[in-house]
Amino acid sequence: MTESVLLQSQDGGVRTLTLNRPRRRNALDPQLWAALSDALRAAAHDRSVRALVLTGAGGAFCAGADVVNSDPYAAPFGKLQAITEVAQQLHDLAVPTVAKVRGAAVGAGWNLALGCDLVLATPDARFAQIFSRRGLSLDCGGSWLLPKLVGVQQAKRLALLGETIDAAEAHELGLVTWIRPEPEIDAFTAEIAGRLAAGPPVALAQIKALINEGADRTLHDALAGEARAQSVAFATTDVPEAYAAFRDKRDATFRGEWNVRRPDR
Repeated sequence: MTESVLLQSQDGGVRTLTLNRPRRRNALDPQLWAALSDALRAAAHDRSVRALVLTGAGGAFCAGADVVNSDPYAAPFGKLQAITEVAQQLHDLAVPTVAKVRGAAVGAGWNLALGCDLVLATPDARFAQIFSRRGLSLDCGGSWLLPKLVGVQQAKRLALLGETIDAAEAHELGLVTWIRPEPEIDAFTAEIAGRLAAGPPVALAQIKALINEGADRTLHDALAGEARAQSVAFATTDVPEAYAAFRDKRDATFRGEWNVRRPDR
């Protein structure tokens, strides 16, 4: 991974990925796409990661794809393969994900934020599905994410017109989970991510998957999926630990381990 374009840090079970091209408002060039893909792959295979925060350096979240340093006549397959891979990795990541947005979140940058499970923003955050203003159609999962989050009509409005909206309107539309003032955003993000990291990892992974899949399922399929997921949750040590903590009036310590007794030898 190229540290100059993507910074990583970890505090307990919370891993933070920081897009680090502040001079370009963290616009995504091929090196940053590759670094982000590598980092998401590593997080998916690291059991010490219990929650992931995605943010940007230098007062912006992400200005989308770097069109200044991009060849408009280059074959698009390679570009789109990288974009598609990152969007899918972010969606499939089992641990909860949080986008911390300052400043601009534009195009693919906004869709990266929307691909996270929760979105925190400062009041100065600005959002735009800018694709149509660049002669492009949606990418990075926007065509799937937007209608599910805001409905078809508002999704079309945002995508067809490419309007810039502020944090307050994004929150009203359900595209931002919380707005916090600049002096509070870091501490609040750390609190939310810490709570997620302290949660039961198997149960949270099942909850995330069920909700992601639920939008495309019938009620019958959703109920069957819930039954399977709940059976998995009951097979972990986290359920008896939660019951014991409730009884003892203390905080539970969740480990996500299987509650399997080894046979006597």
